[in-house]
Amino acid sequence: MSGDSKNLSFSLAQFKNHFKDERKNLVFMARTAETAERYDDMCKFMRALVEWTDSKTEKVDLTVEERNLLSVAYKNVIGARRASWRTLNVDEHKDDELIKVYKKQVEAELDVICKDVLSLLLDILVKNNTEENESRVFYLKMTGDYYRYLAEFVTDQQYDTKAADFYSKALVLAQKKLNPTHPIRLGLALNYSVCFYEVLKDKQKACDLAKTAFDQAISKLDKLDEASYKDSTLIMQLLRDNLTLWTSDQNEQDNSRITVEDVNDTENAD
Repeated sequence: MSGDSKNLSFSLAQFKNHFKDERKNLVFMARTAETAERYDDMCKFMRALVEWTDSKTEKVDLTVEERNLLSVAYKNVIGARRASWRTLNVDEHKDDELIKVYKKQVEAELDVICKDVLSLLLDILVKNNTEENESRVFYLKMTGDYYRYLAEFVTDQQYDTKAADFYSKALVLAQKKLNPTHPIRLGLALNYSVCFYEVLKDKQKACDLAKTAFDQAISKLDKLDEASYKDSTLIMQLLRDNLTLWTSDQNEQDNSRITVEDVNDTENAD
């Protein structure tokens, strides 16, 4: 293989001359990158799309599909690094100097990815979408998620507090605007409860939040529309799994390793 690897790097500019409808073409290429499992490329297409929405005189919000594509792109990119970091962070490696160096490199990648997403959210999506609606809940939740990911390995920048703050704002709005069975509201409760348990180390609040969300959803299950049924019931199962785990004395020592969070990055339009 040639040593001139810079010629092999992804270039969004090469696509621009072929775009006839920038928004439509960026969505198409993001879908194509997802199918090809080229998630880093998918992130670049979605970043360009978010920047396109901000370039308009009258700011444009992402559609439900576009929001999902944005979430899926970055979730896959960050998920692989988080899994690597957890593997390198086990106790058996804590005194190995080579592993420490490797872990620092993975943390640097995590830092770059998280801050890339947060710049899109804080500077464009949360900033431009001021209406009290589903989109704003989605963006506030996503902001909380990426501050939580930073808080997993950076302990001196108050990322834990920022994660909790955005989750709290999202939850207040979700309780006001979304049904208890709505997948976004349930996913928010799931991830916020994980934040309480794993990052903020408040087990009682984690359990209370998860139980409340589950109970409220169960009470409204007969009103759940068919389109959201699969997504909502999956997240409800994850909430129940965590509750079972967190309240089990015999599993106390291993809880943080097998707690589940929202893995379903799709939602259904109302």
